[in-house]
Amino acid sequence: MEHKNQVAAFYAKTAAGYDAAASGRHERANDLGQLRESVAHLARGHVILELACGTGYWTEVMAAAAERIVATDTSAEMLALAARRRLPADKVTFRTADGLDLPADLGEFTAVFIGFWWSHLLREEQDTFLKQLRARVGKDVLLIVLDDAYVEGSSTVIARTDLQGNTFQQLTTPDGERVELPKSYPTDSGLRKRLADAAREIKIVRMEYYWLLTCRLK
Repeated sequence: MEHKNQVAAFYAKTAAGYDAAASGRHERANDLGQLRESVAHLARGHVILELACGTGYWTEVMAAAAERIVATDTSAEMLALAARRRLPADKVTFRTADGLDLPADLGEFTAVFIGFWWSHLLREEQDTFLKQLRARVGKDVLLIVLDDAYVEGSSTVIARTDLQGNTFQQLTTPDGERVELPKSYPTDSGLRKRLADAAREIKIVRMEYYWLLTCRLK
């Protein structure tokens, strides 16, 4: 999966400036504040598997309320930055792991959290991911997904759509390399259709810049 490696490589190269770039987008501050409150509330009391944790921004948001978190990512650069947050070792464990190929020894969980990774998966990968996640964590587990909404003038535009309906954007790394990455901005109906066979009790909250979805795996 060449594109998957490209996504990982891009975020590895941008890791050092990732949090600063995100926090510098002042127009999104109100939405981010609401999201932080919602995610902390949803995490309360759960044993959480976090996929594509990045620099640990959302790990830290959930850490105070969750019972325990195993936060995973494929990028060593991202995990190194996440470790600098010095979150309590008895509650938070960082692991190298691929969300599309989860190791068997991660443990048991009552919730799964995905922040800003779903939109980088191709449609066929989303189906494969949901199937293997259900097999790995079992039914009735809470799934929390948050990601970007498309906002004209703020979001990176879609540069290409392939024959399968996957959409892609063009981005530039700090060293000037141009890369093409999968990126989707799904509608509520598209999300519900995608998750219909895998989940129940699907709820979606739309903000100006983000969306937040919760459901229970079937």
